[in-house]
Amino acid sequence: MGHTGAGKTTITALMMRFYDVQRGSVRIDGTDVRELPLEALRKRFGVVLQDAFLFTGTVRTNIRLGSEWITDAEVEHAADEVNIGDFIRTLPGGFDAPMQERGATLSTGQKQLVSFARALAHRPEILILDEATSSVDTDTELRVRSALERMIAGRTSVVIAHRLSTIQRADTILVMHKGRLRESGSHNELLAERGLYWRLYRLQYKDQESAPVPVPAEPLRLQPGD
Repeated sequence: MGHTGAGKTTITALMMRFYDVQRGSVRIDGTDVRELPLEALRKRFGVVLQDAFLFTGTVRTNIRLGSEWITDAEVEHAADEVNIGDFIRTLPGGFDAPMQERGATLSTGQKQLVSFARALAHRPEILILDEATSSVDTDTELRVRSALERMIAGRTSVVIAHRLSTIQRADTILVMHKGRLRESGSHNELLAERGLYWRLYRLQYKDQESAPVPVPAEPLRLQPGD
């Protein structure tokens, strides 16, 4: 986590070799990513971005994304895992319902859950979620967070988020600032340090703290008939 421009997305781009490091190395299971065939490397990743890109076709083809080895049963199982399967089945045609460009007929939360199903159907070893919950409302975020818990089970997951509620239970939180790693640790460890993460936490949650109940300056006097 970190402010906009801190370098969070850059790290994930280096992991998938959208461009290469100038110094040092990025390693997966001890192997420099530059030593791995590019196609094999990127097949290990599943990525969900802030803005879900959906194309003209059907719900099923949007989840499958051209990977013909994904069976219909796996498409539907992935949708069920991220809490969108029941909704899809209510559409005329179900999983074969037509999808308009950019998912125009779906809500923001529904589009994001379809993109979650897409990532899950490809069974990635490493899951990258880049601000995947930032564009949904609070009510939808609860459904999305439930889906996230299923998605990250049993795999390495890299979650980039501004909302600290999304990452509080992560094994390790990396705090980026101005292109550098400033802090790392669990949620409780970082709060105990009272550093950058602690300040961001206080800033994000200060509006949710209980405000004192105002006391009238003058005693309330009831008139007859009140």
